[in-house]
Amino acid sequence: MKITKIKKYLRLQTFCNLFLLSLLLFSCSSKKSPELMGVEEYYRIARDCFEKDDLLEAQRYFDLIRLQYPASSYADNAQFHIAEINFKRKEYILSAFNYTLLRKNYPSSPFIKEALFKTGLCYYELSPNYDRDQEYTLKAIQTFAEYQTFYSGDSLSVLASQRIQELRDKLAEREYATAELYRKLNSPLAASIYYDVVINEYPDAKFLEEAILGNVEVQIEMKKTLQVLYLIELYRRSFPKGKYLNYFDNIAKEYEK
Repeated sequence: MKITKIKKYLRLQTFCNLFLLSLLLFSCSSKKSPELMGVEEYYRIARDCFEKDDLLEAQRYFDLIRLQYPASSYADNAQFHIAEINFKRKEYILSAFNYTLLRKNYPSSPFIKEALFKTGLCYYELSPNYDRDQEYTLKAIQTFAEYQTFYSGDSLSVLASQRIQELRDKLAEREYATAELYRKLNSPLAASIYYDVVINEYPDAKFLEEAILGNVEVQIEMKKTLQVLYLIELYRRSFPKGKYLNYFDNIAKEYEK
């Protein structure tokens, strides 16, 4: 359903762009013959509009360049700026599409690196709260990871790492919240499964300490002695100065009697 809506949105956007292009050509014909206005002049006008934040007018000219001069040296530049305009207007789905189109159609463009990072930013902006569907969160992580693979020494790679960690924390929070919900519903086994997901799949997340605590307590409730002791040892290794260290030491002493 979501993909169908996106396709309809993109078809509508394409129709609108072609309509605006026809209006632009008509307008130009009344002022100056299109034959007398080369791609360089169209680009100059487009850039001038873009820098003045006249985004709609800039997009008209960039679309004209992209559609009328696809083999020119300005085509990839136009494609990139169309994506930039979408981003500025917070049209993140369309922006990601146009950045991806740049990478597909102009693989040797100097804008490729920035387009890949900006694609990740689009998905980052689309990533919802932890209790919603996390499709865009996963896409953002995948895209930032791809950026790190290709541009590991780049300064933006550090920012990509920060964004990935933030997004992984969100995924961990989703699993942790589910565990807490099952615990409130008196389902310790189900709760332990989700605590385990946090512990095993997101050991770098900020919810690890709380997940171990919750898991220890539900394992005690289920009388799983070996699992309790294992989790306490895991906590000691992970948090040698953790806030629950004394609490866990007291529990371990009770089991060692």
